[in-house]
Amino acid sequence: MRKILKMTKFESSNHSRDNNLEGLQHQQMKEDNETWTNTFFILGFGGCQELQILFFCCFLLIYLVALTGNLLIVAIVCLNTHLHTPMYFFLTNLSCLDIICTTLVFPRMLTSFFLGGSYVSRSECLLQMYCFHSMLSTECILLAVMAFDRYVAICNPLRYSTIMNTNMCILLAAGTWLVGLLEVMPYTVLISRFSFCGSHTINHFLCDMTPLLKLSCTSTQTIITLTYILGPLGGVVPFGLIAVSYIKIISSILKIQSTEGRQKAFSTCASHLTVVILYYVSLCFTYMRPASTYSKYNDKLMSLLYIAVTPLCNPIIYSLKNKEFKKAIRKSKIMA
Repeated sequence: MRKILKMTKFESSNHSRDNNLEGLQHQQMKEDNETWTNTFFILGFGGCQELQILFFCCFLLIYLVALTGNLLIVAIVCLNTHLHTPMYFFLTNLSCLDIICTTLVFPRMLTSFFLGGSYVSRSECLLQMYCFHSMLSTECILLAVMAFDRYVAICNPLRYSTIMNTNMCILLAAGTWLVGLLEVMPYTVLISRFSFCGSHTINHFLCDMTPLLKLSCTSTQTIITLTYILGPLGGVVPFGLIAVSYIKIISSILKIQSTEGRQKAFSTCASHLTVVILYYVSLCFTYMRPASTYSKYNDKLMSLLYIAVTPLCNPIIYSLKNKEFKKAIRKSKIMA
């Protein structure tokens, strides 16, 4: 009987020790998993090994042209005093946004072509996501401010200098940047508290919000709810203001009697209207496509529309369609 009791105690002790060991191993695996997901792997375009060199050359060219073109706009406007007007003041802000946006994405993406991807820490990933989406939101609001500037110039030309004075321009620009930076802050704070498990691979060329949320073990319902609340502030409301401004602008242009007067009035907003159409069309292709058309590879290509194409095209559009700006480029010491 005593032997049976001893054996029972021995087995019970072994069983308890095994359970404790299993619990410790499970806890260790959990801690290792959480530690591992503190680092993310950005895949980039790693699935197309045979096209890596071609992609690298194309994206490097796009980045250099976009960077040079936008830096040139900033320099030309700063060096030519007759371009120190509200329209060109906001244009320099747009160029600065494009410079920041492309620089946030392209250098890391270019290096990933040779490394087959790139590792980023959790804090670096969140910082890139925050800065990138802040710049997108700021650009949407800035385009609305530029539309308002064109509305005042065409619909209220006699009061233009009074309304769009220096203080008003600085206030609008500062408000634009501030709202853009604050609008994305709640998303970043919430995502920073998420737990990430399983795969640590982000199938994108940057830490974008959507692919990052797919790796989360935490419920994303709060983020979805917040999107419905704050989403319109950074995209829908600015687009509505742009639409209202151009309805009034077109209405005023049609009332002008002379053909020359109508052409001159339309030419003052043609460049901005072209940029707005290009930018919002690219955003719609990326975020408002039917769910059936979504794929990881197509999402990356669609993202390039507003990350690469619009910063590349903005300087070209403003330099080719604007006679005043082309004249300033010819007279500038930069081109001498």
